[in-house]
Amino acid sequence: MVYNSKPLRTQAQIDDVLFYLRRTRYPERDTFLFLIGINTGLRCSDIVKLKIGTLRHSKRPEITEKKTGKKRTLFLDNVQDIVRDYIEGKDDSDWAFSSSYDKSKHITVQNVYKLFKRIDNELGGIGFTTHSMRRTFGLWYYRKTKNIYYLMELFNHSSQTITMRYIGLTEDELGDSLEGFRIGY
Repeated sequence: MVYNSKPLRTQAQIDDVLFYLRRTRYPERDTFLFLIGINTGLRCSDIVKLKIGTLRHSKRPEITEKKTGKKRTLFLDNVQDIVRDYIEGKDDSDWAFSSSYDKSKHITVQNVYKLFKRIDNELGGIGFTTHSMRRTFGLWYYRKTKNIYYLMELFNHSSQTITMRYIGLTEDELGDSLEGFRIGY
């Protein structure tokens, strides 16, 4: 499902996705899912399985990643305001992202993928998929911190090369990093 997946590189792209998410059949759920994704770097398969209690009782809950089976701490400190607003009035045992058909189940990754595919089509095929949330987190985190080591740790990657390729570091960005760099003049 990550075929042609790309990070959202600009604030305008993020705003465009939010525009469409706020107009879905379930705008609160869908927008919150996206915001959790781009602010935590979780895979969609881990996001959809979050419970309200997990989000309510700790700013740094620990989860077990579905793909790797590894423990991971979610750093929700910076999104506490949107978490607090979203979970208000919900029970700890509720799925954070319940299915629209059966509230006792969570939304499936396949349904999120279909939603994101529709949005991608509206945006002209920019490569927006469920995995774009994780890639967007990685790219924006790297741009802000320039700390590839921490990003590798957050993603559980084994090398810097994998992480750099994963976040889609482009030739333009490599060129921009050399702006003002000159030796021996």
